[in-house]
Amino acid sequence: MNPAERSLEVKRRATALGFTLTGVTRLDRNPHAAELDAWLAAGHAGTMTYLHRQAEKRKDPRTIMPGAKAAVVTLTSYFHGWRAPGPRSGAEVAQYAWSSDYHDVLGARLEELAAAIGELIPGSTARCYVDAGPVPERELAQLAGLGWIGKNMMLINPEIGSFTFIGVVLTDAELEPDLPFEADRCGSCRRCLDACPTQAFVGPRNLDARACISYLTIEHRGEFTAAQREQVGEWLFGCDVCQDVCPWNVSFARATSDAAFAPRGDVATPDPDAILDMADEDFVSQYADTPFARPGAAGMRRNAAAVRAR
Repeated sequence: MNPAERSLEVKRRATALGFTLTGVTRLDRNPHAAELDAWLAAGHAGTMTYLHRQAEKRKDPRTIMPGAKAAVVTLTSYFHGWRAPGPRSGAEVAQYAWSSDYHDVLGARLEELAAAIGELIPGSTARCYVDAGPVPERELAQLAGLGWIGKNMMLINPEIGSFTFIGVVLTDAELEPDLPFEADRCGSCRRCLDACPTQAFVGPRNLDARACISYLTIEHRGEFTAAQREQVGEWLFGCDVCQDVCPWNVSFARATSDAAFAPRGDVATPDPDAILDMADEDFVSQYADTPFARPGAAGMRRNAAAVRAR
């Protein structure tokens, strides 16, 4: 097979494995490298010091895997449908965390996809990444033709919206790249910016993570200040507001039928009082295979206390 035929077959295999959409891009220097430098210099990464350590590789993904020539980029929808109108539980959880840990599910699928690439191009090597490591996922997805980076800094695909996980396989295989997605289809819309409960957006595509509810409830280490407790509001884990109001999601997001991401009640609609009273070992037993493991027992108790203090 020639490179174009190989790319088509890789995409076919990816679809069979359960990925929603797949694209291919050559590896090159990140076109948004200067923006990353400015964002880090402004302190907008907060306590996510790993982003500073990873900066050089994020700016040039060719340095992540020496010899790699291409990135196979996958999108997987995790949208579960629109929340029912009316009173909420008072302990909201971002939709991406409603099921078992996506790192495990997509990691296994990406390894299968990497094996398929090895079968198609004998002697080639590949390395898989799911929201971990120094990979500029959104930028690679845009270069692979899978969408554009919206004003809320989410990758938006015109067919399915932004409720997606991005997975990447770096490979030294010769593959035909897709055309990058050049258009900015946000236009003059600023619903995501205006809807942010904490006004965390300094401007379009410029998020100060220190004021973001997702950052506060997941990545922030230590206790909340009084102001941070107020900012968290009803969100126990993460936040979906800037996605919920996006017209591309309102018009095109459809509930996934992927059984691997079926909602689990203990993470989709958790009881904050139970989390407050839960011993560390019980937390690990119940939540070790879920996104709640990221902030851990102490972080989730902190979040639950903030929600209950409203």
